[in-house]
Amino acid sequence: MTSIVAIVGRPNVGKSTLFNRLSRSRDSLVDDFPGVTRDNLYASVRWGDTPFVIIDTGGFDDSGNDVLTDQIKKQVIKAADEADRIILLMDGQKGLLPGDEEMAESLRRLKKPIFPVVNKVDGHEQEHLLHDFYRLGADKVYPLSGAHGFGLKELMNDVVEGLPKEEPESGTGNEIRVAILGRPNAGKSSLINRILGVDRLLVSEMPGTTRDSVDTLFKRKDREYLLIDTAGIRRKARVKEKIDKFSMIKALGSLDRCHVAVVLFDAGYGITEQDARICGYALDRYRGLVIGVNKHDLIMTDPARKKALDLAIERQLNFAPYVPRINISALTGENVKKIFDQIDVVYDQFCTRVGTGEVNRLIEDMILKRPPPMVGSKRLKFMYATQIEIKPPTFVVFVNYPDEVHFSYKRFIINQIRDEFGLTHTPIKLIFRKRRRE
Repeated sequence: MTSIVAIVGRPNVGKSTLFNRLSRSRDSLVDDFPGVTRDNLYASVRWGDTPFVIIDTGGFDDSGNDVLTDQIKKQVIKAADEADRIILLMDGQKGLLPGDEEMAESLRRLKKPIFPVVNKVDGHEQEHLLHDFYRLGADKVYPLSGAHGFGLKELMNDVVEGLPKEEPESGTGNEIRVAILGRPNAGKSSLINRILGVDRLLVSEMPGTTRDSVDTLFKRKDREYLLIDTAGIRRKARVKEKIDKFSMIKALGSLDRCHVAVVLFDAGYGITEQDARICGYALDRYRGLVIGVNKHDLIMTDPARKKALDLAIERQLNFAPYVPRINISALTGENVKKIFDQIDVVYDQFCTRVGTGEVNRLIEDMILKRPPPMVGSKRLKFMYATQIEIKPPTFVVFVNYPDEVHFSYKRFIINQIRDEFGLTHTPIKLIFRKRRRE
């Protein structure tokens, strides 16, 4: 179960600074979800062995008699109501203001754990700024410098205390972990049901580590797979406004665990920005990716719609031309079995290891084919290259000016690696480093 921690407070008290410190330090993906709670940001992060989602809420204005506008108050209270823990952030330099007191009173009605935090306290010598804030009636008030990190460890240790810890991975450890992702009504659950119903390969069902999810372990031919199904994306009408937000939160969580992500598009509806965004999240995490165009049976007899869909997918996914795509129908079973052939290809390339000698021969040939560009009056020199990891294939190239390698030349190198070593359907991670002097 993924816990939620909300940061609330007036404008300019440092909510975004704290949010960014927590999310960026954990290399998390951050996104704005318009149309749900317009000014709220969500990030999937972890503190120690505790994963959770952090919410940065919109600020509220206390300059008039009406401390909270109805719209902003609704946003903030809704985020706090969804949260398992609430951080009430206040400004130590300005002292306790009426807006802080009104917010604290509103939050108390939710009967959630609240952590009063006084920001912009840069050290122990400024802790006298906390005294006024005890008027809120809290047993403990936390000093914090969101900009410099003072007090962060004590605060977050207390915030995550009692929240569910990260559970061990399901399965044997040797299976291919496959996350099935997609927008509401893309057919994700139908695909999984078709896979299990047609092949009848279900071994066991186990509760997963993300909210409302089920991991399904099964065997096909001579390989084991662990399907990571993020359930609960399709919501009832009364909570419809939460659909996009929770689907993204779940996507981030499942991407942390998978080897290959299968993202379903709805052929009848067409590709959307959210489809492309989910694909981008997978590639940002260097996960293998397969596109499944579901409900393809709806447009099979309409050449114009098929052509328009193909063009839309090419346009929206021009950042990932190497990603394989397969047309399927979870309803009729069309190509459902073949999707695992694509998964196997991507996973095998995802695990490919190339010898250092081969990598360096490629670099030498590459330089002869297309010499690196000049950097000012100096030329880039590539001295040595090696693969350091798999899942994904990760290569380090030692160069005299690593920060000066243009993205176009980096793309050229990646394309050479793809062509030479048959890594045509997997993300490739390329790192430039300066060689140490011996």
